[in-house]
Amino acid sequence: MSQPLYQQLIEQLGYLAWPLFICAFISLMIILERLALMLYELPKRDKWLTQLRQQARSATPEQRQELMSQISQGRSMLAKGTALLLSHAEQSRTMREEIVSLWLVKQKNKLLSGLKILHIIGVITPLLGLLGTVLGLIEMFDQLGLSDGPVTPSQLASGLGLAMNTTAAGLIIAVPAITLAHLFTLWAERRCNKLAHALNLLNLWLDGFDQALSIGSDSPAQLCSKAATCKEASCRSEAEPQLTQATGATS
Repeated sequence: MSQPLYQQLIEQLGYLAWPLFICAFISLMIILERLALMLYELPKRDKWLTQLRQQARSATPEQRQELMSQISQGRSMLAKGTALLLSHAEQSRTMREEIVSLWLVKQKNKLLSGLKILHIIGVITPLLGLLGTVLGLIEMFDQLGLSDGPVTPSQLASGLGLAMNTTAAGLIIAVPAITLAHLFTLWAERRCNKLAHALNLLNLWLDGFDQALSIGSDSPAQLCSKAATCKEASCRSEAEPQLTQATGATS
């Protein structure tokens, strides 16, 4: 009757089986938790921001109340940050920026939570594998020392098997841990930058800048159209005083 899998692994990994199991378990839990957070923070959960950009209306009290009702059920970081801004809408823009800055620091720590542990595990597990290699070689030489006859492959198999198995197990745990730790760090930094950008635009929108939400999302044709509109409005504003002066001089 074959042995259970965990007993086979313990026999193959020797004394380092449990340390490697613990590192693998912690790494798996951190990776699954980070993946769940990434799925939870998908951009499609914040459709209200796209709708708000399409409306491009000024931040009236009614508009703020409508936005608050839209994000009241949202649990993403952007929804929470927007709710924080709206709750302090009566404060000055500088004060809102300070509040959001402190909030973003806390969110960044949350996004990076556990990744340092994942890095540490990625460094420790190859060393545990190397330790297993040394212990396996020691066991092999002990068996050779007890033998008076010629060296046989069976005398080498046990020690070399322990050495190779622990090294392989350490690398199997370390490579995904280090790779995913770097990828999760890049994602966390990018997510924080997007949060900061979106909240800065919302802060400008609350301060009365109607076109703030369209910054960075306009196509070149839209930018040219807006520039032409602004130029035409500027020319009209300059021409009106001159026309008034000319009318007064004529009269």
